[in-house]
Amino acid sequence: MSEAPIHVRRSTDGPVATLTLDRPDARNAYSDAMCDQLVQGLLDCEHDPAVRCTIVTGAGAAFHAGGDLKAMRERSGMFAGDPAELRQRYQRGIQAVPRTIALCQKPLLAAINGPAIGAGLDLACMCDLRLAARTAQLGSTFVRVGLVPGDGGAFFLARVVGFPRALELMLTGRLVDADEALRLCLVHEVTAPEQLLPRAHELARQIAAHPPMAVQLTKRAAYASWQLDQAQALELAATYQGIVQNLPDHARAIGS
Repeated sequence: MSEAPIHVRRSTDGPVATLTLDRPDARNAYSDAMCDQLVQGLLDCEHDPAVRCTIVTGAGAAFHAGGDLKAMRERSGMFAGDPAELRQRYQRGIQAVPRTIALCQKPLLAAINGPAIGAGLDLACMCDLRLAARTAQLGSTFVRVGLVPGDGGAFFLARVVGFPRALELMLTGRLVDADEALRLCLVHEVTAPEQLLPRAHELARQIAAHPPMAVQLTKRAAYASWQLDQAQALELAATYQGIVQNLPDHARAIGS
């Protein structure tokens, strides 16, 4: 049995890891191997004590083209099977990505170097922060090919830009350029293409320089509080504060 092709590569620079989607001939569209390797790469970064922040980017001209149109036409790979089989393939395959990201306590940055289309945009929205090259295009284009956001994109896009705007983007399937994405708060920053990765590393190192447990629990508090009422959010904040205030990192940070 032949080994799966390498479609996700990991590199590490100090406290910052980079996961590069590496299927440029298919514009980094998902394959079964890419889903599996992305999940494993995320878990490896999460479990590596030397890593404090992770960047996701794409090889070549695209960030991530979403689903593989060739596989769609052939009804192969993740697009094979009857309705019940397809449901299971989505749950075990592409949906393993957002489920894994939900478990990641370390910050995750998307460096959007080119088109982020369909599930590619959804992956960017699953990340905590998003930087885009000025040449990038972003779009929730599922309706263009008669599909719905099967990876949970309807949930993630609405959390990033708000429900009314997310609905408009999903129903029209239109593409937005990097400047409009910035105006919509779909991305946090726009850079020149050659400055994208250096800026992403700069931002990741800025985050990584802070006490790691304070960063991780701040991230967890932000996401959890989104779904809690005020009383629950305050209780969670008090609990997390009780943890970090008794850590050596806090004592060092205040000079005691």
